[in-house]
Amino acid sequence: MLLVQLLASGIQTGLIYALTAAGFALIFGATRVFHVAHGATFALAGYAFLETADAGLAWPLACVASLVVAVGFGLAMDALVYRPILRHEGSFFTVFVAAFGMVVVVQSLLELAFGRSFVAYSSPLTRATAVLPGLYLAPVFWVAILVTILLLVLTGLFLGRTRAGVALRALSENPELLRAYGLSARRLSALAFALGSALAVPGAVLIAATSGLQPSIGPHVMLISLAASIVGGIGSLRGAVAAGLLLGVTESLVVAVLDTQWSEAAGFVLLFGFILFRPSGLLGQPVPR
Repeated sequence: MLLVQLLASGIQTGLIYALTAAGFALIFGATRVFHVAHGATFALAGYAFLETADAGLAWPLACVASLVVAVGFGLAMDALVYRPILRHEGSFFTVFVAAFGMVVVVQSLLELAFGRSFVAYSSPLTRATAVLPGLYLAPVFWVAILVTILLLVLTGLFLGRTRAGVALRALSENPELLRAYGLSARRLSALAFALGSALAVPGAVLIAATSGLQPSIGPHVMLISLAASIVGGIGSLRGAVAAGLLLGVTESLVVAVLDTQWSEAAGFVLLFGFILFRPSGLLGQPVPR
């Protein structure tokens, strides 16, 4: 039963990784911006939920506050950081360094405001109860599954069935053609950052409500998003989701045979394996030599 318990825990963690990596992949797939500041979005969204919930706001309203903060930060990064750099023909490396610097700035500000200790939120939704002998699940586990499936289905339908979604997918391929059809690349880029940032919110809320937050969660999520994007295939939304689940389950199952300190390392061993033997990732397209 220990294996089943670890598998359930891995699925819950993997779903959080999947949604976060999907947001990162959506932004990169549409804009070709390596938005590693997505980790800062996650941290800000989580703290916004904790602070508003602790202040007495109901869960749904605290989630809305978290959503506003996440989307606002994503749009600000697009308008105030990336667009000016790209307008002056900044390189990929310049954009990466600017985004990484923002992750460090946000972490420092959160440490200044809340300290370095874990902050948690207690709720009946996070209290695990026995569903089978030896298997304990909290209601938040089922919430995570339902929310993840719902959001991924809605995102897939939006990208595949709506005019804005199709245009978003075409943005990185041929922005000139989009302009010829009267579509604004600037607005589509903002839409990509808004949607991608919004996908970080459920994971941030679930982490805040289960294991708690500390300011260093931003760099951690940044690494997970990068790993899931590479394992899944750069820019592939479905690949990022599959890789997020794979990383979460791998991290959890490793605990059955090794010490817990090897949990995160196992995910990155998996990443190195893909880089060596399948650099295009699970669902990415092979890059011609």
